[in-house]
Amino acid sequence: MEMNKETEKPASLDPLLQWSQWQLLDSILPTGGFAHSFGLEAAIQVRIVTGPEDLQTFIIHVLENTASLLLPFVYSATLLPEMENWHRLDRMLNAMLTNEVGRKASISQGSALMRVAASVFSENPSLKTMREACLGSGIVSFHHAPIFGLVCGLVGLDSTTSQRAYMFVTMRDVISAATRLNLVGPLGAAVLQHRIAPVAEAILAKWMDRDVEESCQRAPLLDTVQGCHGYLFTRLFCS
Repeated sequence: MEMNKETEKPASLDPLLQWSQWQLLDSILPTGGFAHSFGLEAAIQVRIVTGPEDLQTFIIHVLENTASLLLPFVYSATLLPEMENWHRLDRMLNAMLTNEVGRKASISQGSALMRVAASVFSENPSLKTMREACLGSGIVSFHHAPIFGLVCGLVGLDSTTSQRAYMFVTMRDVISAATRLNLVGPLGAAVLQHRIAPVAEAILAKWMDRDVEESCQRAPLLDTVQGCHGYLFTRLFCS
């Protein structure tokens, strides 16, 4: 656990840090995550997900893909929240995301998160400086995972909390999408989230603190299904 040098208390116990931490995870933060189903909408239409049991399996596979492919970028950006490192991670992830739908979703959410963070966490002027320096330049694509780690690092979250938070946000957004797609009710969604939490923690423990060179896909079928989202005749979500 990282220490706050001024107070000599664990950073996770710093009251002001906790306010920022909770706000970063709050669903009211307008980062656009609820506009995406992570391929769930396409999975329903191709009959890969037909009910609650399939939904739980789907969410676990999404979490495995998130952990194996994206957590290394969150981890690396949190450890070194600087512009040069962010640019390097963004370029690497842009090359690794071969699914066009997923890549556009990552850019959309990352751009929104950077815009919101630069406005909300104004005590960190480097966020605004970095965003303004890169807007319209074509230097970076603004992918979500590196920006999430960058923001976490700049607001003082330790790397473990940052990675767990990224897993939580992913699980929350997929379950929210399932609710709006009528796969599960609001109460059932809350029960499902609580039930999956221990599995998510086990997946996190397996994949956390890895270098980006170890990034990989664990459930490539889901990546393929998400890529079909743009061909759906009717759709509620962007991805």
